[in-house]
Formats: sequence, structure tokens, C-alpha cells
Amino acid sequence: MKLARQVGYAIGATALVAASLWPLLYAIGSSLKSRDALFDPRLWPDKPTLVHYAGLFRDQPFGENLWNSLLVAGAVVALSLLLALMAAWALGRVQFRGRGVLLTVILAASMFPQVAVLSGMFELVRAFGLYDRLGALVLADLLLTLPFTTWVLVTFMRQLPKELEEAAAMDGVGVLTLVFRIFLPLMWPAVAATGLLAFIAAWNEFLFALSFTLSTEQRTVPVAIALISAPSKYELPWGALMAASVIVTLPLVALVLAFQRLIVSGLTQGAVKG
Repeated sequence: MKLARQVGYAIGATALVAASLWPLLYAIGSSLKSRDALFDPRLWPDKPTLVHYAGLFRDQPFGENLWNSLLVAGAVVALSLLLALMAAWALGRVQFRGRGVLLTVILAASMFPQVAVLSGMFELVRAFGLYDRLGALVLADLLLTLPFTTWVLVTFMRQLPKELEEAAAMDGVGVLTLVFRIFLPLMWPAVAATGLLAFIAAWNEFLFALSFTLSTEQRTVPVAIALISAPSKYELPWGALMAASVIVTLPLVALVLAFQRLIVSGLTQGAVKG
């Protein structure tokens, strides 16, 4: 029975890994095929070519689109974590009336679909004069990431020893020093995991990026990929689409692998109280 369980576990794990990696491997293989070999059933081409990758940067400002996505995602992560840490301290360590209701409202805000708040966000962006600017995407993406990051960090903030806060108060430490110099190092795995999830959400966001940008130079990569056109109107640019998908996906894979230990530690921290 023990051997059967081990064999079953190995088969299930192999099938799961294969199913997870197959779309990425297929995209990489297709991006390296020439136009004539795109519909060859074999996964890997006989003669790999980088013509689709070169065409992306030659025929459209894909490099600028990548830089825009990096700027937006980086700004969203920085602002989300900064605001969420302060909110987590207030909601997790300070006792005040209505705290539970406020947490429920924050959680409910993350459940609204993007299309439900699109018109309101458009009026807000236009009022601030941010239309067709990267600042509009930063403001809109905060709507997606801030409730999630706040809710998660509140959970970890509550588990920190109260003695640390009492000792800091006796030494005359201010709130900012308490949060960023004492609590933050203890919450670093949770902050890293939450920040990575916020980065992925901002990096892949499409609806707001499509609605609030007009010029090609201000678009992020999800919109740029959706608007890739073929040389002929009678064909679809499969090779360019696959190449763009690989370029966008590989940085996320690299980030997850680089921060794998912090992600696991952050997501499981506090699961067992000892």
C-alpha cells in the first residue's frame, strides 16, 4: 500500500507538472518556428528562428510597452505595500470602534468586478487629468491590489508579539519607526509574497490599461499583445503572439523561482502558533 501511494503520488505530480508546463513549452516552441512551420504538430522546430522576436521590437514599440508595464507594476507594488503596511498597523494593532466593519468593507471592495467600477474610475482619471498617462494605470491598479495586500498584512500584523510594541512605546519610538524598523523585518516573508502577487496582478491587468490609454507609446504589454497585427489581414500573427507571450511570462517565472522560499514562508507563516 505504501509503494502504491508513492507511485500514485509520483504519477499525479508528473501529470500536474506536465499540464502546467505544456502551455509555456508550446508557446516557446511556436515562437521559434518560421511562418511555414507554425502548424507543424511537433513541439520543437527543426530550424529555430528568432524572426518573431525581432519583428516585435522592429514593427512596434514593444520595448516601450515592456518598460511601461515595469514602471506601472513597480509603482503599484511600492504604493500598495506602503499604504497596506500603515493600514495593517492601524487595523491590526489599534483598537477602535467599527474596525471589523471596515475590514469587511475592504474585503468586499476586492470582490467587485473591474467592469462594475470602470465608469467611475474613468471619471476619476479624467478629473485628475491622467487619461492616456501611466499615472492612470497606477491609480486604477491600486484598486485591485490595495484591498488584497491590506487584508493579508493585517493577518500577519496581528500575530506579532505585543511585547515588541510595548517595549518600543517605553523607548519613545514613533509609529513610522515601529512599523518600518521593527515590524517590517519580522514580516518580510509575508511582504515579499504579497508584493509578488500584487506585481503579477498589475503586470497582467488588461481592462484598465485598454480603457485608460490611447497612444501606442503609453500602452502596457497586455494591451500591446492584444493589438498585434499581421502583415496580411487574412492571417493571424501566431508567431508574434507566442513570442510576446514568452517575453511577458518568463520574467514572472523568474521572479517566482527567485522568491520561492520567501513565498512559501510568507504564505504559511503563522499557520501554526507555537
